Amino acid sequence: MQPDSIFVITAAVVVAVILASAATHKLRAPARFANQVEDYQLLPRALVRPVSRLVPFVEVAVAFALLVPASRHIAALAAAALLAGYALAIGINLWRGRRDIDCGCAGPEQAQPIRPVLLARNAVLVSLALVASLAPHSRELGFFDGFVVIAAAAVALLVYAAADGLMANAPRLLKLIGR
Repeated sequence: MQPDSIFVITAAVVVAVILASAATHKLRAPARFANQVEDYQLLPRALVRPVSRLVPFVEVAVAFALLVPASRHIAALAAAALLAGYALAIGINLWRGRRDIDCGCAGPEQAQPIRPVLLARNAVLVSLALVASLAPHSRELGFFDGFVVIAAAAVALLVYAAADGLMANAPRLLKLIGR
């Protein structure tokens, strides 16, 4: 079964925007991102700086490659692997009982402690990346198809931003209501 091109392109655009946004957060505050990578305690200390400098550029490269039809399949698989790797890092630290570290997901202005809900978020993002990796049903795309792709991607990104904002602020909201 081959999905319609609209689903594949929309999924690729959504994942590309999320990865590009994540990369800009990391590039704007490289020292903070290096500290976040170190806090996960998954890499030898000598690899923390090189990996923290490389990851944002990988995210940007994958984001751009997702937007090019010729590289979309490979880029989508790379995006799925990257997002699954982030979920694995979160899962390992949750298993270790280290829930107080910043996930590095919400940008430099907002810390977000790791929680199981982030695993569900990453599972959704991996699923979207895998949809973007599928070979679409070949057909001619018209102007209206382009409009539908942009509108669907915008709605998906707004839903993602709202859900991410709620996840980032959940600890503060729980404090406000006394829990």
